[in-house]
Amino acid sequence: MNFRPTAQELIPELTLRQEMVVLARALWREGYNDHLAGHITVSLGDGTLLCNPWLLTWAEFKSDQVLHINLDGEVLEGDWPVPPGIPLHLALHQMRSDVTWAVHNHPLFGTVWADMGEIPPVLDQSSSLGGGALTLVNEYTGPVNDPTSARRAVEQMGAATLALLAGHGVFVLGTSARSVHQRAVALEQRCHHAWLARAAGGGTRSFLPEAFLTAMAGSDGEGFIGFWEAAVRAELRAEPDLAG
Repeated sequence: MNFRPTAQELIPELTLRQEMVVLARALWREGYNDHLAGHITVSLGDGTLLCNPWLLTWAEFKSDQVLHINLDGEVLEGDWPVPPGIPLHLALHQMRSDVTWAVHNHPLFGTVWADMGEIPPVLDQSSSLGGGALTLVNEYTGPVNDPTSARRAVEQMGAATLALLAGHGVFVLGTSARSVHQRAVALEQRCHHAWLARAAGGGTRSFLPEAFLTAMAGSDGEGFIGFWEAAVRAELRAEPDLAG
């Protein structure tokens, strides 16, 4: 038997709003669950964005509560307020046309490494999945609800697709829900495993070949068919009306 399903055959077709909700649920389970904190945005390519609403956790908002906003942070469609930290995403989408999806939150181990102002090593292959370049934004000039601080953080990221924001949290960028999900999961796993290895007295070097690490870092996060789809199915099993 040679069964090679396409990504579309593994999950039902979802709208962008539904994908955002499923992504939020899946990442909440992965530790992106700092109470009301966190923002997800999707650039629609016309100077407007979709984003999650303020006052609802990632574990509870639904697709009909997703906001449609402009790059000034004004609500074009939706009944809920915009998250206070949205200036970080506004600055990003104004400056980075290569980014479609962006995720910011304060997962435990990613935030610990950000608090230490240090980039953790990649110690195992799963921690490298999703690819992308990780950088440290090592200057905390204020909360990202301040447009100046938000813009400075994005400027310091340069062309990176993953960032540890010192004294704050993480920022994960990509071209689809699939890519940011893969990258966000791998980033928290990288941070978690590196912390445990250091606590055990190891973790000073990676046994992975440099050629492998370079190849994985260059990944666009789109290649692991099945990983995102498995997360989607898990969330739809847990909450069957999620895509409704």
